[in-house]
Amino acid sequence: MKSLVVEDDATSRLVMQEYLSEFGHCDAVPHGQDAVEAFAKAHSDGTPYELVCLDIMMPDMNGHDVLVRLRKYESDLDIGGLKGAKILMTTALGDAKNVVRAFKEQCEGYLVKPVTPEKLTEKLKELGFGGE
Repeated sequence: MKSLVVEDDATSRLVMQEYLSEFGHCDAVPHGQDAVEAFAKAHSDGTPYELVCLDIMMPDMNGHDVLVRLRKYESDLDIGGLKGAKILMTTALGDAKNVVRAFKEQCEGYLVKPVTPEKLTEKLKELGFGGE
């Protein structure tokens, strides 16, 4: 599985990258714009991300805006449904407004921090990555 972690907090970014590296190649970026660029580059290189773990609270572009842009990018390439990347929101925001908004914007999963290896593995299984 090729994954991308989008997280402005350096410690959280490294921890998530370490967790996900057990499942395959994992890149990490600190900002929303970096995520949009990495996502586009991976597609243009023919090696798109299968999973994107996306924080909501980031200074340059929040996770909701990144999610919308990633889905728009896929839509422009006529990638939809099960063919697109699975996007997992990984955030401290557990309120109903943010959760509902993220699913309306087409994320596949939502984990409230702190993200533990067990919670992540369970969510990966739910998303069809096996987690083993």
